[in-house]
Amino acid sequence: MKIRKLTPENYPKVSALLRQAFPDSSEEVQLVENLHANGKEMHEWICIHVNAVIGYIAFSKAYNGAAVCGLHLAPLAVKPEFQGQGVGSELLRFALRQEGIKDATIFVLGEPHFYQRFGFSPCVMPICPFEPSNAHFLSLRNTSESQFSVRYEPEFKAGPRKAKRSKRRR
Repeated sequence: MKIRKLTPENYPKVSALLRQAFPDSSEEVQLVENLHANGKEMHEWICIHVNAVIGYIAFSKAYNGAAVCGLHLAPLAVKPEFQGQGVGSELLRFALRQEGIKDATIFVLGEPHFYQRFGFSPCVMPICPFEPSNAHFLSLRNTSESQFSVRYEPEFKAGPRKAKRSKRRR
């Protein structure tokens, strides 16, 4: 298993992976394709096993008004037949050690049980516009005490989907 920065020649493979990982939704594929098409600055890595892309992780800018206040982690995807084998965990651990990520405030709308294992904690402030209760909104290295609604890139439109627990996940 190798982890590499995403390059444009692998964009179609990431789209295919997202379709497999999220079979009931086209939102993730559309989000990533729109972010790429619009030239948005992102931090992205893929996990490769036997020349196949089996995992993907992306981070895009988070905003407080017009000011960047951190990064959003979305999406994190693993090919279904590799879920529950630690691929997503290894990809996340790797990404959290990289330049541009390792010191940044990170926000994620996802499964608390999964993300808390990596140091994420429930986010009190800011508020997630896609889930005002913040029940599945977590952060890492967040020191914000001011009340605001965190903004996403416009490509998120309806918002990121909360991570669903895989049937294979422990």
